[in-house]
Amino acid sequence: MSIATQDDLNVPDARYVRVAPVEALPPPVAARGVVGWVRANLFSSPANIFLTLLTAALIIWIVPPVIEFVFTHAVWSGSDREACLPTADRPEVGACWAFVRDRFSYFIYGSYPIPERWRVNIFFAMLAVGIVWMLRLEAPRRDLGALYFFVIVPIVSYILLTGWEAIGLRRVDTSLWGGVLVTIVVSWVGIVFSLPIGILLALGRRSTMPAVKLLSVIFIEFVRGVPLITVLFMASVMLPLFVPDAYSPDKLLRALIGIAMFASAYMAEVVRAGLQAMPKGQYEGAMAVGLGYWQMMYLIILPQALKITIPNIVNTYIGLFKDTTLVVIVGIFDFLHTVEVSRIDPKWAAPTTSATGYVFAAIFYFIFCFSMSRYAKSVEARLGKADRR
Repeated sequence: MSIATQDDLNVPDARYVRVAPVEALPPPVAARGVVGWVRANLFSSPANIFLTLLTAALIIWIVPPVIEFVFTHAVWSGSDREACLPTADRPEVGACWAFVRDRFSYFIYGSYPIPERWRVNIFFAMLAVGIVWMLRLEAPRRDLGALYFFVIVPIVSYILLTGWEAIGLRRVDTSLWGGVLVTIVVSWVGIVFSLPIGILLALGRRSTMPAVKLLSVIFIEFVRGVPLITVLFMASVMLPLFVPDAYSPDKLLRALIGIAMFASAYMAEVVRAGLQAMPKGQYEGAMAVGLGYWQMMYLIILPQALKITIPNIVNTYIGLFKDTTLVVIVGIFDFLHTVEVSRIDPKWAAPTTSATGYVFAAIFYFIFCFSMSRYAKSVEARLGKADRR
């Protein structure tokens, strides 16, 4: 009989040693997929379970009646109020979408002359091209896009919408404008002018020059300290006092100036928050390489500050878009006011007409505001990935 040596004892038999590692087992079913997500997010604690059940109860209570009103019991066709009145065969009547179809053109154009509405359509198309060109980060020659959006579109749109007899375009007074046209024009002007003016005001408030800083602070605090309605009244009543009667701006231009002033004051504080969040080393590094003040702001500070404040900038834009409804105070027919006027039309005086108009307005504002929010979120995600590279 042979005796095992020390080497034989220390070397394991290859027949009983696993060379390849064991594959990892998948997580249990209860911790992955839909079941895992539900357990982790909806039923992870007693408080979470209670809130989940409460939310589910609210959804069951609210959503079915809304679906019935908007879709199931809705009236989709008709020529007058008779189509939207309850009958013996149809005791429950939902949304009167026939009313929206009949008044849709008025919602879009207001009282803009029907033969000239092609000009409004061209304006919408030009604006859409400019928005896509500027917002699509992969778009070619975005420098030309900025020239098109900030210079060409405003000039051409003004000539198109107001008219120019010299080239055969009939003049259309702004008192005839209304609906979506006015809402888009007011919000577009406010959005385009509020950011650059707000940046200048924010830089002025942080300036070391006392006069510039004082004027910026007075403007910002005064405008932010009064409601938008007051600003619109001041723009409508006081602006004509500073110019001769022959050159007095019309109501819409006064409202545009008031909206731009109001939005610029709020935007200035948003931009100032981003400037204050910048580390001091960024300023010192820019000055150390010999950059002047405006070069430092344009190349180093403002790009980073604006990236930080993207959520706040978009939030201000969303609020501005919804605040355009207040221009009705100074006698301008925006989109919501056209709905208000249409719902009291005797031709469509039905129990559900008013609710239908407000639902349609809510859908309109939600689509625009939600689109702005989602775009801002995608830009944030893209910039975040760029920073991590």
